[in-house]
Amino acid sequence: MKNLKINNRFTAELPADPNETNEVRQVSKALFSYVNPTKPSNPKLIHVSKEVAELVGIAEDEIQSDAFLNVFSGKEILPETRPYAMCYAGHQFGNWAGQLGDGRAINLNEVEHNNDFFTLQLKGAGKTPYSRTADGLAVLRSSVREYLCAEAMYHLGVPTTRSLSLMLSGDDVLRDILYNGNPAYEKGAIVCRVAPSFIRFGSFEMLTARNELKNLKDFVEYNIKHYFPEIKGEPKEQYLQFFKTVADKTREMILHWQRVGFVHGVMNTDNMSVHGITIDYGPYGWLENYDPNWTPNTTDSQNRRYRFGNQPQIAQWNLYQLANALYPLINEAEPLEKILESFITDFESDYKTLFLSKLGIFTLSKNDDKIINALETVLQLSETDMTIFFRNLSTIQKTDSIENAIEKIKYSFYIPEEISGDILDSWKKWFNVYIERLKTEALSDEKRSEKMNVINPKYVLRNYMSQLAIDAADEGDYSLIDELYLLLQKPYDQQPEYEKWFAKRPDWARSKVGCSMLSCSS
Repeated sequence: MKNLKINNRFTAELPADPNETNEVRQVSKALFSYVNPTKPSNPKLIHVSKEVAELVGIAEDEIQSDAFLNVFSGKEILPETRPYAMCYAGHQFGNWAGQLGDGRAINLNEVEHNNDFFTLQLKGAGKTPYSRTADGLAVLRSSVREYLCAEAMYHLGVPTTRSLSLMLSGDDVLRDILYNGNPAYEKGAIVCRVAPSFIRFGSFEMLTARNELKNLKDFVEYNIKHYFPEIKGEPKEQYLQFFKTVADKTREMILHWQRVGFVHGVMNTDNMSVHGITIDYGPYGWLENYDPNWTPNTTDSQNRRYRFGNQPQIAQWNLYQLANALYPLINEAEPLEKILESFITDFESDYKTLFLSKLGIFTLSKNDDKIINALETVLQLSETDMTIFFRNLSTIQKTDSIENAIEKIKYSFYIPEEISGDILDSWKKWFNVYIERLKTEALSDEKRSEKMNVINPKYVLRNYMSQLAIDAADEGDYSLIDELYLLLQKPYDQQPEYEKWFAKRPDWARSKVGCSMLSCSS
C-alpha cells in the first residue's frame, strides 16, 4: 500500500476515548475509541474490486500481495495509522437504544486520492468497546451479501458505501441465524467497505442526549468543514443548511431505493448516513412481487415498520430525530419543522415524476395520478415481479393491442393462471388507459424504450442469487460470487450471456432461509 495517502482528519480533530483498553463499556465525551482488529488465524482473499482499489489509490499489482491480504484482513496495521471504532447512539425500531457504536466495524484509516477522501473500514474484524454482548465478528453469508450488494447498488446508481475486498478469516464463528436457540459454527469473514465517512445520525443524537453540547457544536462544524464546504454564513444558518443538505441527500437516496425496489430492512437512526448513502447491509432485499408491505427483516415481521412502502416516512422520522439532536445549536423549532414538512411534499412530487418515468411518461397530464394509483393497485391483485414488469413494459408500443401488451408483461406474473376474470379485466382497463396515454407522448417507441431501460434495471441482486453464491462459497467455490459481481456491474444492459438471471424468484426460494426474510445477523 505504498501509494496510499493517509490523512486521518477524524481522529486528529475530534475527541478520543482516553481509555485504550478493549473492554465493553459506556464511553463518554468522545467520538471514537482506538482499537486494533482481532488478528485472523489464516486469512484468504476471496474477491476484490479493482475499481474500488483504484478509487482509493491502491495499485493493481498490490492487490494480490501479502501486504494487501494482511492489512485488509486486520492481521497487520498500516504504518502511521491507528484503527478506531466510532461511538454513537440511536433509535432502533422506533425506540431509544442509548449508546451503540461500531460493534463489529473498525475504521482502519482515512485516505486521500485525486482530491477525494475515503474512510476504509473493516466489518467483522473483532470486538470493540461497543460490541456489547457480541464478538464483533462476521460470517461468510452476511459478508458475501454486503460485499455484492454495495457494488450492485453503486452500479444501479443508488448512493451507497463501496466494497473493496472480501476475505475469509480462517476462524469459525458461532451464530444463531434464526434466533431460535440453535446456534452453529460458520466460516468467519471480513469485508473492507469504503465511504466518504461512516458518520451517522446517531452520532449527533448521542452527543445531545449526553448534553455534550460543545462536542456537538464542534462535530457539526467538522462535518460542514470537511464534507459540506459549500455551506456558508452565520453559525446558526450553517447548522440549518447542514440539516437541509442531509435531508435533501436522504430524500434522493430513498427515491433511488423506491425506483429499483430496494428494501433496507433496518432503517434505525444509527444506520442513516449524513452523506445520504446506503450503509449497513443486513436483512435487505429487493421486492420480488410488488408488495409495499414487504420487509425482509424477521425482527420486523410483526409491525413491518421498515416495509418498502414506509421507507419515505421512516426517513422523515429519522430526520426528525436528527433535528432534535441539532436543536440545542439552533434553538428554533420552526425552521427545522419547515425542512421536515417539505421532505415529504418534495418526495411525493419527485416520486410522481420518477414513477411516470418508469412508465415511459415524460410529460405531465392531469390524469397521471390515476394511472399511477391504478397501477399500484393492479400490481397487487396477483403476485407480479416488480423488476421484470417494469423492464418488459419498455417493449410495449403505441400500436399494441391491449392483449398484446398483457402478453408482453405476462412473464412477470408468478401465478399466470390467476390472470383471468376480474383480475384480467383490471389489467385490460389499466392498459387501455396506459396505451392511450403513451400516444400523447412525442417520443418514438424506440426512444421511449431506451429512456425507460436506463431507469428500470434488468438485473438486481435477488436474495436467492446471493444465497446460491453463499452456498457455493461455503464449499470453497467462489466462481458464482465473481459471476454475480460482473453481472451487477451492468444492471441496465441486456447481457445475453447472463439471461438466466433475468428470472422470477424460484419456488424453492419462497420460504428458504436467506432467500425470503432474514435476521439481523444476516
